[in-house]
Amino acid sequence: MLEHLLIRSRAVPPDPPRRRGATSLEPERDRFGVFRAVLGAVPWLQVGMGAVIVLLAAMVPWGTGKILGAMDQQILAVDVKGELIGDSRVAIERAAGNWIGKSYFATDLSEIKAHLEQRPWVESAAVRRVWPDRLEIDIREKKPLAYWGDGRLVSRTGEVFAPSNLQVAGRLPYLAGPDERVRDVIRMAQTLSERLLEHGLGLAGLALEERGAWTLKLGNGIEVVLGRDQVEERFERFINVYESRLVARSEEVSRVDARYTNGVAVQWKAAEPASSPRS
Repeated sequence: MLEHLLIRSRAVPPDPPRRRGATSLEPERDRFGVFRAVLGAVPWLQVGMGAVIVLLAAMVPWGTGKILGAMDQQILAVDVKGELIGDSRVAIERAAGNWIGKSYFATDLSEIKAHLEQRPWVESAAVRRVWPDRLEIDIREKKPLAYWGDGRLVSRTGEVFAPSNLQVAGRLPYLAGPDERVRDVIRMAQTLSERLLEHGLGLAGLALEERGAWTLKLGNGIEVVLGRDQVEERFERFINVYESRLVARSEEVSRVDARYTNGVAVQWKAAEPASSPRS
């Protein structure tokens, strides 16, 4: 009985006393947990994007410097293209040579274009850059239609121009008249030329006087006076008389005046004087 009582009354030993200077592990665990929580709360995607933006912003001055350096690159050569008859490739290259040594990017191409289009033979000039240091110039020349007046040409578009080498235009008809009526002269010349071709004749020239009178010159040298009024009717009258009366003696005819109502007046070439016999 006493033994059972002793077992029941055995006391639970108390916790051993902590040694002085010992530290608990709980605060360490709390500290690492807070650190992990802080890392988890950081928006890493936004931070990465921000870093990229900062890097790109830092590269802008570097890239700008490279671009500015390229803009300072000089033009070293000029290439001229196009079918040239009146002007020469060398002369155009020399004219564009004023831009050799200037900035490749900063050079105003429209300025070069305007400068070249002031040349008498140039109708249009297309200028473009060719990397890394060249200019390419495509020239379109004026197409001469006829000689105009004294020492000038007229193009197929009706532009009168005065090159120093107009003889390179070759064999063309001669047209003349007031400059402000150049298109009227061209239209009349085209109309009469088509009618002459139907009869086997060619147009060598057409002149319009200040007072409005027309004078036609044929390819065989005959001059035809048509006057101011009823020009087409007078032309048809000349054709009829020429084919019926004059074609067989065309080499003897110098001038035909078709201003008459019922006919024409013919001026014959003067007979060449006979040579004196040798003694």
